[in-house]
Amino acid sequence: MKIATCGQLASSEPPQYCEWRRAVAFTLIELLVVIAIIAILAAMLMPALQRAQWAGKRIACLSNLHQFGIALRIHIDDNHAQFPRRSPYPGSWPQQLYNDYGGNAKLLRCPSDGRNPMTWGTDSTNYPGDSAPRSYIINGLNDYFADAFGVTDFGSLESLMYTKTMRENVVPLPSGTIAIGEKQTSAGDYYMDVLEGLGNDFSGIAEQSRHDGSGPGTHAGGSNYAFMDGSARFLKFPTSLDPLNLWCIGGSNRVAYAVSY
Repeated sequence: MKIATCGQLASSEPPQYCEWRRAVAFTLIELLVVIAIIAILAAMLMPALQRAQWAGKRIACLSNLHQFGIALRIHIDDNHAQFPRRSPYPGSWPQQLYNDYGGNAKLLRCPSDGRNPMTWGTDSTNYPGDSAPRSYIINGLNDYFADAFGVTDFGSLESLMYTKTMRENVVPLPSGTIAIGEKQTSAGDYYMDVLEGLGNDFSGIAEQSRHDGSGPGTHAGGSNYAFMDGSARFLKFPTSLDPLNLWCIGGSNRVAYAVSY
């Protein structure tokens, strides 16, 4: 089958129509060049798009921690200036603060922390806060109770913390003391315990490298934290533990329990 050329078209066809058809036609090489340029631009833009996506997740995570910082302040104001009492599951801090952060259990998961970060709770009907997938861990306040009551054995210290609370006025640097931070995905712990001993939470529980680096556990980038005054901010690795341990309450303990990397 032959296709008529412009010269073979019916006399009724306007001559300028043929010129327009020649002008808009593309050769195969021109199409391949355009496709190659689009591919190069896409490759150049992809890292920027990924960085923007990661930044969005980091900001969303920081917003979660800001909500927990506010919830903690509400709890303190409603409980005679006392921090939440330590409690094993059920009734740990995500459940104790549940109403104060609006009963939104989705806030307990950082968007960068996979789909189901570990938690120990299983009763989602009666304890939805404790049972929800959780990316965060609260300060266990170990050094304060150890100093205040002269207890050094962690088992005895833990039993003591189940019966005692800490007043907010004993924190000398509330804007520089971590209240809630990020934990490792596979850890179900609720508390950051600086005096737990071998296998302590510095290396086994706390996550310092979730954002803006090469990924969790890589000693790069940083993580988000809520502080005792209700504020929240991003800290680069390893500034939550080095040169000062910002999880400690007492000034001398911040030096004594610092972790050098």
